[in-house]
Amino acid sequence: MRPQGEDAVSLWTEQSDDDAAHVGVLARLFVVKAARKNATGEHLMEAAVRFAQEQNLRLVLDVVTKDVAAMRLYERLAWRKIGEGTHHFGSNESIPAACYVSPKV
Repeated sequence: MRPQGEDAVSLWTEQSDDDAAHVGVLARLFVVKAARKNATGEHLMEAAVRFAQEQNLRLVLDVVTKDVAAMRLYERLAWRKIGEGTHHFGSNESIPAACYVSPKV
């Protein structure tokens, strides 16, 4: 999706030469437990990166810090942690998050 004020977007634009017009946000991605052994999350992430590249976008995302398995997946797929932020949800609720940028291909 297009940026909508996410911390990951701000962190990336501050650290790079990209502007928000060339950034895409990979929002919530969930894989049911039964599909996790089939590399479903990995295939979804790779498809998202390919799509973003076709659109001339660099992807960023945030992941709640308690989701260690997701962070391991992102790092295994060469996503780079760019800082810490806050994930906002619901009615003004928030939780600490780690922010990542997709690999440059």
